[in-house]
Amino acid sequence: QVQLVEFGGGLVQPGGSLRLSCVAPGSIFGFYNMAWYRQAPGQQRELVGIISPEGSDSHYGDSVKGRFTISRDSNKNTMYLQMNSLKPEDTAIYYCSVPARGLWGQGTPVNVSS
Repeated sequence: QVQLVEFGGGLVQPGGSLRLSCVAPGSIFGFYNMAWYRQAPGQQRELVGIISPEGSDSHYGDSVKGRFTISRDSNKNTMYLQMNSLKPEDTAIYYCSVPARGLWGQGTPVNVSS
């Protein structure tokens, strides 16, 4: 069974930074676009951003543009989400995904609060 494993979530103050990681199997990593999504309580899941298989192209949702950066390290089979200038409205469960394969991680919570 193919698994995506996220980690790195936690509690952070407004204006702070956090980096999430998502580890994928070698059979998946490098062959597909990978994405980060998030879901806040009572809201629909939304796309945070997506990155191409080789990491050369990425796109972001309007709410995180200029603050969040997605990258990937092929040596570690890991995708990252660097989150800067965090706001309380960024509070959510963050999921990594391989959309073309319908794969999802278990999610990692991010709580932005003072």
